[in-house]
Amino acid sequence: MIFEASSSRPMIKLLVLIEPNEPTGMAKSLLDFCQRVRLVQFDGPGIETSFVTFHRAPAINSTQSQQAAPNRFVRAARQAGFQVDVIHERFRYDPRAISELRCVIKKRAPHIVHTCHIKSHFLLRLSGMHRRQPWAAFHHGYTTTDLKMRVYNQLDRWSLRAADRIVTVCHAFARELQQIGIASERISVLHNAISPDYGQNIQAEERQALRDSLGLAEDERMILSIGRLSHEKGHADLIRAFAHLRNSHPEIKARLVIAGKGREQKRLHHLATTLGVNGQVTLIGQIDNVPVHYAAADLFVLPSLSEGSPNALLEAMAVGLPIVATAVGGIPEMVSHEKQALLTSSRKPQAMAEAIFRLLTNQSLARELAANARLAVRTHHLPEAYDHALAEIYHQMIQMSTHSEIKAPSQAQMAS
Repeated sequence: MIFEASSSRPMIKLLVLIEPNEPTGMAKSLLDFCQRVRLVQFDGPGIETSFVTFHRAPAINSTQSQQAAPNRFVRAARQAGFQVDVIHERFRYDPRAISELRCVIKKRAPHIVHTCHIKSHFLLRLSGMHRRQPWAAFHHGYTTTDLKMRVYNQLDRWSLRAADRIVTVCHAFARELQQIGIASERISVLHNAISPDYGQNIQAEERQALRDSLGLAEDERMILSIGRLSHEKGHADLIRAFAHLRNSHPEIKARLVIAGKGREQKRLHHLATTLGVNGQVTLIGQIDNVPVHYAAADLFVLPSLSEGSPNALLEAMAVGLPIVATAVGGIPEMVSHEKQALLTSSRKPQAMAEAIFRLLTNQSLARELAANARLAVRTHHLPEAYDHALAEIYHQMIQMSTHSEIKAPSQAQMAS
């Protein structure tokens, strides 16, 4: 197998094995990357991507299986012009998915397979197909919310030991991988990226319309948090911090708006009611017009117990919002305390409340941190730098591959 050329340009065929239902978070970042590298000219080979994903549903014929778009991620990827193979399964680790995965990989004949989650890591190693093509695995850290997740995490450690290259989103996660025996030379750290123009074209009318729809008074401050409603995102601590803020500083007129969906929603509603702040805490569910929400807010809070390189933090930085965040995972690698944000320890609602109060009442500090955060985006998180770094990783994998059927492009191809 050799690199294929398109318009005299060598092309790496990338197959991404991915599991999300929504084109958000990591899935959105990966889609954006794959779209950009189709258009941007790199020094080395270009990248043409296809996807394979899973869908749990009653069996249907293969034609229907591939024509149907079972979720928003598949629809978004196909609308962007990517080929997406859908493997239907009866349950989470359906062994029949392994044979289907082998068929898809043989059909697509990629130069590199890139897996994105615990399940896709595990199935690729179990299939044995990683012996045919170089394998890059994305690692996003671990959560240990229950026994099932601890078992999955242990399976993942077994899976990742066979990957040719592991791409993770922060140095904190890279250190964790080294602790389980993965050599540092097989690990690459790539923080997420964002356009510096993100959220810059929101009109004042759009901002005001959103605030009106949320029932915010003209003098009411909007504290925003965006993320999946799961335990590790720390929203319960944020609600406790907000209740402490209301009790300690009743003169502060503010509303806490939490955007996202997940299994913690009922618990968070109950907690807000128990703490007596349900009238000032609004859980608005999944949102589509994300930039408008940032533009309408006065402050962004990221209360996570565990994080890698959070897109929500990058979005708030790019928009120019003052930020309070917990100093966990890769967050301190992206923002420094008192420079681009105020950082607090996780699980410390009172400290978080004090940081929120400080930014709501010190406009000079809030403006300074927001400006520094926007500058950090332009300095360290540009999409062009991310694209070149990830493309270079793929190129190195091809050059160093021990798989005899894969050959590097000739100098003549590279020159073209």
